[in-house]
Amino acid sequence: MPPYVLPDKCDGCQGEKAPLCELVCPGNLMVVEKNTGKAVCREPGDCWDCMTCTKSCARQAIQTRIQYQLAFYPGKLIPLVGPRSVTWTLVDCHGNVERFIMRTLAGEEDDEI
Repeated sequence: MPPYVLPDKCDGCQGEKAPLCELVCPGNLMVVEKNTGKAVCREPGDCWDCMTCTKSCARQAIQTRIQYQLAFYPGKLIPLVGPRSVTWTLVDCHGNVERFIMRTLAGEEDDEI
């Protein structure tokens, strides 16, 4: 599923040199429309579902909607990227919320083995 941009949260990365979602998208699919100033996936069928844009969005304006084969609408998966982990919030079609914390490699270099 292509990323879903929440228009009320997306500010087109104002104050940044370039929109972060545009910079990180490996398929060069994310763009900020000039007329709206909001991010969009210009070719949703070509999206790889890598969620790089979702994880990089500082305003949490980009969400990954879970494919209907896996969960009924409006299920969604929302990341919150921290310095040493990514906290994933899963909201199912009934509004039930679960959170999963995944440590990132960035945090392992400071840990003692």
